Amino acid sequence: MGKIAIPDNILLKPGKLTPEEFECMKSHTTRGSEILQNIKDVWDEEYSRVSYEICRHHHEKYDGRGYPDGLAGDAIPISAQIVSIADVYDALVNERVYKDAFSKEQAFHMIINGECGMFNPKLLECFRRERKAFEELKTRYDSMA
Repeated sequence: MGKIAIPDNILLKPGKLTPEEFECMKSHTTRGSEILQNIKDVWDEEYSRVSYEICRHHHEKYDGRGYPDGLAGDAIPISAQIVSIADVYDALVNERVYKDAFSKEQAFHMIINGECGMFNPKLLECFRRERKAFEELKTRYDSMA
């Protein structure tokens, strides 16, 4: 949601971002959560809370090396931890303006081997078990395009 606040020249840049551009890009987490906080009387309190958690914390890493708040371990809401794995998988298996798509097999191994940051070991085990479901969803999505 917060990417709406990121200038297109950064969001759609085909090459590597400068440190300043990356800082701007990282702000999509806080910008999106701020947008959500300003939406009133649309959904119930739990939906609002979980949406906020996902928006703000989906780039936090289990070892505390993520952003925007440097949360670690179970301090990261489980909703954001789950979306984080799905978000990384999606980013890997789909082409972006700055990179080609990785194969489903490469993406799986990159996540499992920690090449994309550290994730909750329990969620990695779930990801391992549900690998086929992730791959089937990607195949189904590709067939709809």
